[in-house]
Amino acid sequence: MREDLTEKLKREFIELLEKDVEFRYMVAGYLGLSEILKRLDKLEEGQKKLFESIEKLWESHNRLWESHNKLLERHDRLWESHNRLWESHSRLVERHDRLWESHNRLWESHNRLWEEVKALRIEQERMRKYMISGFHELREALGVTFETHVAAFLQVLLVDMGYPEARVEKKYFIHDGEIIEINIFCEKPLIVGEATVSIRSTEEAEREIEKLLKRVEFVKTKYGEKPFMTILSVARTTPEASESLRTLTEKHGIKLVLGREIEEILSI
Repeated sequence: MREDLTEKLKREFIELLEKDVEFRYMVAGYLGLSEILKRLDKLEEGQKKLFESIEKLWESHNRLWESHNKLLERHDRLWESHNRLWESHSRLVERHDRLWESHNRLWESHNRLWEEVKALRIEQERMRKYMISGFHELREALGVTFETHVAAFLQVLLVDMGYPEARVEKKYFIHDGEIIEINIFCEKPLIVGEATVSIRSTEEAEREIEKLLKRVEFVKTKYGEKPFMTILSVARTTPEASESLRTLTEKHGIKLVLGREIEEILSI
């Protein structure tokens, strides 16, 4: 009977310890464990907070890992872009090299053309001197008119202007049953001109300009284009006539060439 009571008390005591905190502390106080239990409770509470902090850190770690993966994906895309850019750069370098080779070939062609142009200029100058010399010899042998003199001057001028094949001559046209004489004419390039020995007054200058302009209009109608050059050459003039000629030719876009200028060019 006594043992049963003891067992019952033990069970009640243990049950109180498990369920009644104050009773447990009171017993612990009696046993000198009260302070230890309090510390254990605080330790348990701290451990719980530590676990919570660990969970938060783990969540942060997971987020960081996700960010890391995204950065890796971005890095891969950037690397692919870098590779594409490098391939484009390589193609551009190859294209630049090809262009540079083409440039070198063009430069070589340019140099060859320049040498040919120089040779043509030398030949042109030689031809010019030959023409002047030939004209001089012909003049000495046969004598020439002033018109022929002007034609030779214009022929040399056209060679200098890049028309070595141009032919200057006297030309006759028939219009409305009338013969029109143009004593200085070139078809390619189209040139209309007059050569006269003497103009001594303003009136004579005006008549000569009017005559030349009529021939210009006739040629414009016949060939369907404006002459490349209109020229008037006068062997001798007075100061009054020279001034009038310069004013009128400038007004109508006519090239005025006086006899002394031809002499200087042809060295005759």
